[in-house]
Amino acid sequence: MGFRRSSIRELITAAYELEGHTLQGVIRRDADGRWFIGSQALDEMLQRYEGHEVALIYLDFADDRPMEKKICRTCGREYQGTECPVCREARIRLRGRG
Repeated sequence: MGFRRSSIRELITAAYELEGHTLQGVIRRDADGRWFIGSQALDEMLQRYEGHEVALIYLDFADDRPMEKKICRTCGREYQGTECPVCREARIRLRGRG
């Protein structure tokens, strides 16, 4: 379960690095029928992007399905998550960021 939550947080971080925006919170509807995520009204948020092509990703933090193990195509190690942590660490080190 921890790997799933960690992978979701990595996606959120990637969105920020791409200068994108994310919302996190409980999705609900108010008495007037407007949708909210946390305290942010979705209508207001979506209005900013009217006319733009966007990608909307939604993931449930409460989903406790185990993540599948994968085999890294580069180093051949088994890992869980969005990318191989060994290769990620090597990339960061070789690019001088670590």
